[in-house]
Amino acid sequence: MPTYEYQCRDCSKPSTHFFRSFSQVQEPTCPHCSSSDLERMISRVAVHRTGISLEDPASMDGFDESDPRALGRLARAMGEESGEELPGEYEDMVRDLESGKVPDDDAFAGSSETDDLPL
Repeated sequence: MPTYEYQCRDCSKPSTHFFRSFSQVQEPTCPHCSSSDLERMISRVAVHRTGISLEDPASMDGFDESDPRALGRLARAMGEESGEELPGEYEDMVRDLESGKVPDDDAFAGSSETDDLPL
């Protein structure tokens, strides 16, 4: 199903339009001001990959949450799905998990935010 993003030349607002098939693609109108003067924008590309899918809970069958490598793969997938640039600390954490390093519980010691958490 093709999805296209447009920006209205009259009101400058963006909009996304879904079509059932490529043969049904037509010139849309702005849902904000009803103008037909829209400019098609370059959209992100979605690529289907095998493995963990954040949209398909069944892909998590057999996921071992006690395996740091599995957690690293999941964290990387979540970071990529966000489409945002993530802080360096996130990449460091993912890399550590992917290499099999288990997060150190002592890293949270002394934090006032964890003082009230049950042990």
